[in-house]
Amino acid sequence: MSVKGEDITPLYQFLTDKTLHPQTGGEIQWNFTKFLVGPDGHVLARFEPAATPDSPEVISAIERALASLKP
Repeated sequence: MSVKGEDITPLYQFLTDKTLHPQTGGEIQWNFTKFLVGPDGHVLARFEPAATPDSPEVISAIERALASLKP
């Protein structure tokens, strides 16, 4: 699975598309870039490789996303 270049997979084409996702799109620098995607398929956030899955910024974004789902 390629995350950039001519053989980029469709998933990463979607995630990095700057037209669809102006705030989170753009070429991936390294394959540990993380994306938070909502249940509707919209990219909610992007985290560069330095952000760990348990970093406060990632946890906060996930909590905000989950809170927005509550009826």
